[in-house]
Amino acid sequence: MQRIDRQQARQIAVRAQLLDAQRPASLVAMVDQLTLVQIDPTTAIVRSADLVAWSRLGDAYDPSDLVFALETERSLTEHVTFIRTMDDIGIHLAVADEWLHPSTVAWIEANPGYRARVLDQLRDEGPIPATALPNDPEVPYASTGWNDDKNANRMLEVLCLRGEVAVAGRQGRSRVWDVAERVYPADLYRPAPDEARRLRDERRLAALGISRAKPLRSPGEPSPIGDLGVTVEVDGIAGTWQVDPDALAASEAVPFEGRCAFLSPFDRLVYDRDRALDLFDFEYVLEMYKPAAQRRWGYFALPIVHGDRLVGKLDAKADRKAGVLRVNAIHEDFPWEPETGDAVEAELTALGDWLGLEVVRA
Repeated sequence: MQRIDRQQARQIAVRAQLLDAQRPASLVAMVDQLTLVQIDPTTAIVRSADLVAWSRLGDAYDPSDLVFALETERSLTEHVTFIRTMDDIGIHLAVADEWLHPSTVAWIEANPGYRARVLDQLRDEGPIPATALPNDPEVPYASTGWNDDKNANRMLEVLCLRGEVAVAGRQGRSRVWDVAERVYPADLYRPAPDEARRLRDERRLAALGISRAKPLRSPGEPSPIGDLGVTVEVDGIAGTWQVDPDALAASEAVPFEGRCAFLSPFDRLVYDRDRALDLFDFEYVLEMYKPAAQRRWGYFALPIVHGDRLVGKLDAKADRKAGVLRVNAIHEDFPWEPETGDAVEAELTALGDWLGLEVVRA
């Protein structure tokens, strides 16, 4: 079995996530490589999807680019809680039922009339927000609280997962919905389920670069990697890993050149916390749901990557009324070399400039 050292493993992961010195050519090319960008409404600094894009594309990216790609060009699409390329969406629709809990399937089957009324109104009036749709199912949806009395939202999410409806755009933070045939192209590629699973999992491994055979299971990423790619051992880490063959070849043929970047807490380089700990010795928890007194790093602290290391966290908040990016703390996971500190300061200045805010220390 092939053995690689930890530095090579980290470099594979960083390069696969487009966080090395070679920036992607465009927003769509970025999403194509990453396969997904998670949507989250928190705007402590900027929306998570915009932060993911800026950390890859730099000042070449403007949030209006994402709106254009989603709503006008339709090269990207919003599917449940992720942004994906339109070219990929059929792959995920083909196996979407993997994510439906039996109780959800039973609820859909118990509400054929409600489903039909929702679809009919969308055909007649769409695109429209969920609030414009009826909330009168034959059998109300019961949950632990998140979806109580939100039958229209729940029905739309299931129909979106299956590809019957689609997000056509947004009004502020609210999604507007339409029937899928008016959002997705007529020639949408939708492979057979077995082929779709293979394509999805191969692309997921390519986006991660290196992964455990059973990475963190999360919404939109349901299945194990299995024995895809090349199985390797990483020096100093127990167990085996799967590596994308192209990423492994590139790591051996092309010298790695890194840079500094601030990451969203939902960034796929750090989303699997066990993987981040194994490969990078990086401990991280999103602390926005913790009482302030129990936070170690901050409400929405951004992981910091420099070169092939995750080196710390940035605790900052954008105060747009005051016109400032307020830096509460920069946490060093270990004592930084001057080069690392200089790179972090330069990236902080770049972030403030991109946001149009003055960087101030709290």
